[in-house]
Amino acid sequence: MVLVDTSAWIEVFRKPSRLVIESVVDFDDIVTCLPVVQEVLQGFTDEAAFRTARRAMLALPIVESPLRVAVVEEAVDLYRRARRAGLTIRSAADCLIAACAIRHDLTVLHADRDYPALARVSTLQHRQVPRAARK
Repeated sequence: MVLVDTSAWIEVFRKPSRLVIESVVDFDDIVTCLPVVQEVLQGFTDEAAFRTARRAMLALPIVESPLRVAVVEEAVDLYRRARRAGLTIRSAADCLIAACAIRHDLTVLHADRDYPALARVSTLQHRQVPRAARK
């Protein structure tokens, strides 16, 4: 199963789209979490596109809903471990997304530099969106 990060969804929802998600992952293997839903949806300015994306995002299986204290604490721990290792994580949300993935043994599909850093200090499994898959 694959938790598709916001950075990958941005490539999908761009006009014109720069990523066909099915070229890198079977759509039936995709899950999401609430921080990804929030990040994706808050980026829409067009109301019709927002409504379409909202329906699509909320139709996906959602892990860690509702968010519990344990997943937030794991996100904090990931951030702190990275800092102790001399790594700067730019997004607290990426730590939360990574914690959701780790807790459910999911691979994060992304186009973001935070996940390789988080994988260096944890058991996070991740896959960079291949440039060839981007339009």
